[in-house]
Amino acid sequence: MTNPSLKIWANVNYPEPVINLLREGTSGHELILTPGREDALIYPREADVAFGQPSVEIILRSPRISWIHLDSAGYDKFDDEEIKSTLLSRGAVLTTSSTVFSEPCAQHLLAMIMSLARRLPQAYASQLSDRSWPMWNLREQSFLLTGQTALLLGFGAISRRLSELLAPLRMNLIAVRRRPTGDEPVHAIGEAEIKKHLLLADHVINILPANAGTHHFINSELIAAMKPGAIFYNIGRGVTVDQDALFKALKVGHLAAAYLDVTEPEPLPPEHPLWTAPNCFISPHTAGGHIGEKERLVRHFLDNLRRFVNKNDLLDRVI
Repeated sequence: MTNPSLKIWANVNYPEPVINLLREGTSGHELILTPGREDALIYPREADVAFGQPSVEIILRSPRISWIHLDSAGYDKFDDEEIKSTLLSRGAVLTTSSTVFSEPCAQHLLAMIMSLARRLPQAYASQLSDRSWPMWNLREQSFLLTGQTALLLGFGAISRRLSELLAPLRMNLIAVRRRPTGDEPVHAIGEAEIKKHLLLADHVINILPANAGTHHFINSELIAAMKPGAIFYNIGRGVTVDQDALFKALKVGHLAAAYLDVTEPEPLPPEHPLWTAPNCFISPHTAGGHIGEKERLVRHFLDNLRRFVNKNDLLDRVI
């Protein structure tokens, strides 16, 4: 029996060669492209599948859509119990592109963890300023990651891959989860145990998504509970951190450093105090970026499309 043709709406704004790959991969189906648009006026009413970044409003008004595939790892705007309940009641599923971004994000974090351990930002700052050759200071400040403890806030695809990359360094890895399953490849704890483990962690790595339960999850109380001299990293979402409390902890030296790939807001205004906070290193939300990113996103969608048509399990399913 031949699988029925689907009407696929995509509002992705990709280079033409990548769009051609999408067209070829969806041959046999009807593909409607509205690059970069999500407004209801140009939305195809009879679509079965949405790919890209459709608005929640359109999805809720479109009962025929049975599958939404986001070209992002995060699904913040859909991470609401009422929205999830509505989609579930309709039998609709939601998938993300976490698989595409887990590797670059994990490597980005690994790069920063290792560069801070080896004092590379400080060496580069000297090169850009006084060129004083601070050899002995930097040698004495450099440290080994072996035996140190990293606390992972969240244990999704990025954290799992990061834990694999950190394993050869023989670090102690602890994952904080809302509901530990017991089959995690690292020691996992519930949120109720977070404070006593913060006191042990040399590295606190935040990969939490943005939702009602994580807004300012990293607050002044949790920052104060962190081990003096710890390093804080955030590639989750900026809104999960009380940035005023983080700034104060850096200013008084409670934290040795912070690395932020996400902030609140984005872009971070030039006058924001975090730009000049002691030992605060900021990258402009680039952790997931890599050459071939858009092509990998399309190939991931096409892989899931084949699974969807054949009624197989979908990758990166969240609803």
